[in-house]
Amino acid sequence: MSDNKFKIETRRGFLAGTAAMLAAPAIAQTTTDAVNSQATTEGERDLNEVVRRNISSFRTLNWQPYFDNTKNGAILVDIDSRAVHFWSEDQSVYKLYPSSVPLTSDLTRRGRTKVILKDPEPSWRPTPSMLERNPEWPKFIGPGPDNPLGTRSLHLTWTYYRIHGTHDTRKIGRRSSNGCIGLYNEHIEELFAMAKVGTQVLLI
Repeated sequence: MSDNKFKIETRRGFLAGTAAMLAAPAIAQTTTDAVNSQATTEGERDLNEVVRRNISSFRTLNWQPYFDNTKNGAILVDIDSRAVHFWSEDQSVYKLYPSSVPLTSDLTRRGRTKVILKDPEPSWRPTPSMLERNPEWPKFIGPGPDNPLGTRSLHLTWTYYRIHGTHDTRKIGRRSSNGCIGLYNEHIEELFAMAKVGTQVLLI
């Protein structure tokens, strides 16, 4: 095969593979769209609108400006850049994840808290204020693919506040929640395995 023909075939294969990869998330999302459009902790805007994501602010950070130490590990949630940072206690592990953040400033809470419970199979109940705003929402969803908390959940000291997964991956990188911080399921599963009860959490 000539060099030119090889380059053409390689380019065709790359383009076909890229198209398939881009199409896959849309197909995967259709099964839970009906539930996640209503029964969710997320108060999502129109998912078809153009959303500006703070990609330029998505950068690695050092733990020292935010924590006195990394005892039990440390999680920093940067709401403005929509990113979650994790440092292990011995500082040998550093992770950076894109996240969803609260939809409005009145739903946003900042400050210091910690992980008080690790839930490996989260179930979901809307808060009283969510039901007041959305009376059509179900009052309970058990663990599984329709659960708005995804596959794992880290409970914080603040009532109703969680760092959790989501099956609706369109929400990541958006202002879309009622206060919680959402991650891709594969990312919350990784963070869940590393975080401990007692891990420090700071939302800025």
